[in-house]
Amino acid sequence: MTPTRAALAVAATALAPALLLSGPAFAAGSAPSPGPAAVSPAVVVLDRPVEDMSDDDVRVALARILADPDSGRRVIKEVNALLDDNDPAEMRAWLESGYSLAQAEDDRVAVTRILADPDSGKRVKAEINALLDNNDPAEIRQWLETGYRLAQAEDDRVAIVSMLNRPDLSDAMRAAIQDAIDGTPEEMRYFLEYGQYEVDA
Repeated sequence: MTPTRAALAVAATALAPALLLSGPAFAAGSAPSPGPAAVSPAVVVLDRPVEDMSDDDVRVALARILADPDSGRRVIKEVNALLDDNDPAEMRAWLESGYSLAQAEDDRVAVTRILADPDSGKRVKAEINALLDNNDPAEIRQWLETGYRLAQAEDDRVAIVSMLNRPDLSDAMRAAIQDAIDGTPEEMRYFLEYGQYEVDA
């Protein structure tokens, strides 16, 4: 790692908590919700237009993207190459157009992996197929940020409701299922993965 990149990484890591807490999700009073497969938004929103940034501001923006644990492989690879080259003009051009292209590719990889996951439900798969048919990067990004959680919640609710048809269902399990159906998407996901096995324990 070059000295410049090392210094930027340290600075970005130190700033990460403040940057995350100043984001729109925190400001709105709602904690970010990791999806069932830990898919999170990976776009670092720039606080001002690239043309208004100094060269140091551009490097810090790249360091923030690099430090974001949700940045995808192509984004990380391209940021590393930019920091190695240390060419401010290339960095600016990438922030203006290359970032969105790299993010779009990483997003397509993310939805393809969800589609290939045998645990993905029918509504999730149907929505991903429609997204891939439309091939609109903005729609895919929006779906990863909000639509995935909602589609997964619908599939989880169907799976939980179907558990009511099990023979010899205990009263405790029936009550736990009813509670899960009335719960948040995260509570339903937890119930399917862990909670159902904790009933009658």
